[in-house]
Amino acid sequence: MKALSTALLVLLAGGAAHAAAALRDGDIIFHTSRSAQSVAVQRATGSRYSHMGIVLLRDGKPYVFEAVSTVRYTPLAQWTARGNGGRYVVKRLRDADKLLTPGAVARLHARTADFAGRPYDLTFEWSDGRIYCSELVWKLYQRALGVRIGELQKIRAFNLTDPAVRAKMRERYGDKVPMDEPVISPVAMFDSPLLVTVESR
Repeated sequence: MKALSTALLVLLAGGAAHAAAALRDGDIIFHTSRSAQSVAVQRATGSRYSHMGIVLLRDGKPYVFEAVSTVRYTPLAQWTARGNGGRYVVKRLRDADKLLTPGAVARLHARTADFAGRPYDLTFEWSDGRIYCSELVWKLYQRALGVRIGELQKIRAFNLTDPAVRAKMRERYGDKVPMDEPVISPVAMFDSPLLVTVESR
């Protein structure tokens, strides 16, 4: 019985390592955050997913470069554990084999320096002073590779009538909501035809 348990643990560990190893530089990962604003983001955008980041390998290990309290690298296992139920979805550029050359990957890594350490943007402004999660991934791809994943929208385009959304908007903006501020939402990137799903857990 002990030998069987040991063998099972080895198989499980090998499967987890294989799953992590299957992720590539530039993969985009989504989950449902348990943060205070998650419900408002989901209802405003009509999306199941409220947080995202970009997978980048460091010393062969997968990390998620993300905007939380600050823009930072988070180990993959730690990032996925923060999501609701530990569930997540990974997407990849449809033409990744052609577009994500070693040179392109190097540019993605290099451009992280533009954002690392920046504070999280609670008011979703289209500036680099503060950064929110989907803005980080969108700008990283656009600036490093010239690829725009998802269409920008204005705040007025979202569902602002939901009570949870209205409460969060009052908290963040008071009576002065910048209705014409450009925004990139997680769902706009999730639904982009430039991406394909490579893993869902």
